[in-house]
Amino acid sequence: MRSAEPVDVEVLADLRATVMRPDLERLGRFDEHRVRQRLRDSFSSRHTSVIMADDVFAGCVTVRPAADGWWLEHFYLAPGLQGGGLGSAVLRTLLERADADGVTVRLEVLQGSAAQRLYERHGFSVESEDPIDVHMVRRPDTGLLDGPRPRGRSGAV
Repeated sequence: MRSAEPVDVEVLADLRATVMRPDLERLGRFDEHRVRQRLRDSFSSRHTSVIMADDVFAGCVTVRPAADGWWLEHFYLAPGLQGGGLGSAVLRTLLERADADGVTVRLEVLQGSAAQRLYERHGFSVESEDPIDVHMVRRPDTGLLDGPRPRGRSGAV
């Protein structure tokens, strides 16, 4: 991963549009301009990393500090690189950092998105949901040997 630069914003906005299009169309919410503009409006080179695979652009992820932990946002991988373990590797690295810092991580995922299963495999649970978004949380893993982390829809971890 490398730090994002202001010149990366359009490539990242295009990636967001490509990756989110199927889920947004399924939910009747795809808008060609809006999907890109939402990334532009919230883009922070300070908190965004560009994901590289073999020196080729592969995706991006934003980890933004919040009052009660971190927000994981704009985590997108190029479609041809999804499902091969790269997303899990990036997420694992970020969550190891969160655990070391004792930080809770929150995110939102679209209803019905396959990404929700990825997040659940990494210890996130549903905190709340609405017709469009699923709000997820992962509390820091303290490293205690007390069995597997609870998963599911309860939000209790």
